Amino acid sequence: MKKIVCAMLCILLVFSLSACGGSVNEVNTHNVESEIYSEEDIAAAIDTIKKEFKSNWNGCTLTEIYYAGDDSSKDHQDWADRNNADEVIVLLSSFDIDSSGGDGSLNPNSTYNDWKWILVRTNGGQWQHVDHGY
Repeated sequence: MKKIVCAMLCILLVFSLSACGGSVNEVNTHNVESEIYSEEDIAAAIDTIKKEFKSNWNGCTLTEIYYAGDDSSKDHQDWADRNNADEVIVLLSSFDIDSSGGDGSLNPNSTYNDWKWILVRTNGGQWQHVDHGY
């Protein structure tokens, strides 16, 4: 009986490790000047996406993420409006996909650049990821 339990635990461990999400271990970022957001605001938005990526982007490696700039955030204000928020921030990223194709909707063995992440918040609260893509 102990052998069966041990074998089941080993199998469970292997499956849990293979479904651990995307990698954010070596992601690069750089400062982009903003008249709208502080460095802390931008860092909080980046951290939100890193958590999202780590949790839900299996087979993907985030290589770069940074603030898209004030003009891009102003151009996406409608996202705040439709999500009952008062602020929007847009980040840009690059990431690699392994042979699995991520969740199956991405091209296997490829790199995506200029991938947008749109986040909103209200009254300086926590950023919420509401959309992503090109």
